[in-house]
Amino acid sequence: MGAYEKFTKSITNFGRLTMVLGVIAVLLPPLTMTFVFGYNPGFAAIIAGAISQMSVSGAFYLSEPLTYFPIVGTSGLYLTMLSGNGVNMKIPAAAISSEASGYKQGTDEGALMGTIGLAVSIYVAVFFVIFATILGQTVITTLPADLAKYFELIIPGIYGAIFGQFMVKSYKTGLFALLISTVMIYIVQFIPGNPSFVITLTSIFTTILFARKQLEKGQLN
Repeated sequence: MGAYEKFTKSITNFGRLTMVLGVIAVLLPPLTMTFVFGYNPGFAAIIAGAISQMSVSGAFYLSEPLTYFPIVGTSGLYLTMLSGNGVNMKIPAAAISSEASGYKQGTDEGALMGTIGLAVSIYVAVFFVIFATILGQTVITTLPADLAKYFELIIPGIYGAIFGQFMVKSYKTGLFALLISTVMIYIVQFIPGNPSFVITLTSIFTTILFARKQLEKGQLN
């Protein structure tokens, strides 16, 4: 067993423990409110809320582990799932760290470099969350409306930057991803309930298949 395999095994054991503790930490407040203080919205409301949430984020249960793993590996995947904000902070930090280190994504070395960058981003996130909680809201509320509206462009900007970074490596795959996601946006409008998660699932898995075909043909560039 190599050094990376030993590292991954230790991380897996510790990661499972932290996941269990995370689940307990998430469930503890509502369980306390229910069984200690007697406040409960009712079983029907809980089920309705769960279904509503799963219809929005259920697709990410499948897509995020598959898309994150080549960038951050097993250790980074545990960190991302526990700390959150994967798309808009953790994964960009991991991708940039792997790129700057010179190691290819999908390799053991690239995954380790991505994990290091991801871990640093968690500390940065904690600092800025505390800062924003104390001062951020005061600053934002005093900004002119014309300036504050540009904060809505932060997430699209991050998505676009990450997409551009990967599209440079395989422009055919990038163009295919754009095409299939655009087509799916229009198709979903004709599906009852307008299930937007279908766009995510279809775009990700068809792009993976397309990239694999390109790789097999030696045209992944």
